[in-house]
Amino acid sequence: MFTSFRKLFAAAPVFLFAAVGFAQTSNIQGDVMGTDGKPLQGAQIKLDRTDIKQSFSVKTDKKGHFLYANLPTGVYNVTLVVGGKEMGTMNNVRPRQGDNPPLQFDLAKMAEAAAAAAAAGPGAPGQAPPKSDAGMTKEQRAEYEKKLKEQEEAMAKDKALQDAFNAGMEAKNAKNYAVAVENFEKASTMAPTQHVVWAQLAETYISLSDTKTGADQQAAVEKGIGAYAKAVEIKVDDPNYHNNYALALAKGKKMEQAQAELTKAAQLDPLQAGKYYYNLGAVYVNTQQNDAAETAFNKAIELDPTYADAYYQKALVLMNKVTLDKDGKMQAPAGTIEALQKYLSLKPDGANAEGAKAILEQLGTTVQTSFERPGAKQPAKSNQKKSK
Repeated sequence: MFTSFRKLFAAAPVFLFAAVGFAQTSNIQGDVMGTDGKPLQGAQIKLDRTDIKQSFSVKTDKKGHFLYANLPTGVYNVTLVVGGKEMGTMNNVRPRQGDNPPLQFDLAKMAEAAAAAAAAGPGAPGQAPPKSDAGMTKEQRAEYEKKLKEQEEAMAKDKALQDAFNAGMEAKNAKNYAVAVENFEKASTMAPTQHVVWAQLAETYISLSDTKTGADQQAAVEKGIGAYAKAVEIKVDDPNYHNNYALALAKGKKMEQAQAELTKAAQLDPLQAGKYYYNLGAVYVNTQQNDAAETAFNKAIELDPTYADAYYQKALVLMNKVTLDKDGKMQAPAGTIEALQKYLSLKPDGANAEGAKAILEQLGTTVQTSFERPGAKQPAKSNQKKSK
């Protein structure tokens, strides 16, 4: 019984923490450039939802960037307001869960377009201006027309990018991963410097791999790893990218690289470092590196003393070092029982609570069945059960 019990610890995989988005929210972000070609600070961006009546507002920062996060999913008209005057509107913007490609407002290009329209005078859209208009030279007119064409092409490209990205998100959320990959691949060719596109493509490939076997599965994992590498290269300061890149690397059995990426994530985001070190411990466990796993779980606990699952996984690692005394009784390494009791004190009804109690009973120690909960005015009575 002891042998099979111990094998259970070695065989059980540890599930890793991955960064995920909110189910029913999205965001709208973008940049505003002034007429001087420089980022415009303090411009107002109005977000008017059209599928139901809702309105939001945000201002640009010193880099001319705006971001409205945790935005309800829907259809929006996005309007730029400068000095109380509406300068332009992008209609029917449909943000999806996760990051979305940025919108671009360029006041210089908008002014040129307005000037060209004024120079063209009345007439049907696209109609050539009357020859009597002598306000522009032939060269100036050619330059205006060239810039108008460039603007139209840029707008068409932005729309195609947004459409491809949105189609990819819809297919991904519907678990139609092949279609999602197709659309994200298309978006990545149109916007090769958009880290969000690469991250979504990577996540989709990893999800796709779970539906495959053999060589097809490995191929999908490798493509996911490649896409995450692109996202990390573009957005090197994002700890979540490093974390999820590491999970993909671990799935592809590239353990040293996975460990390096999780270490980077912990360095970039000290407040969440406990979770990243927990993931690092999981990578070690799943590759049978128990001493390294124990060190990683200890670090996770040091950084977050209330991280219950880290205590439980530490105990399982220590259980691989169990010995038998002369009477055949199990002798666990120092810290094992304390880690299990700590898990139960933090998560008395947690998913691993019964497992923790079972191990404590196997070790012949007392099992607490109720604990003082944090913030309670009166300590809860402690009932103890002596194992047989």
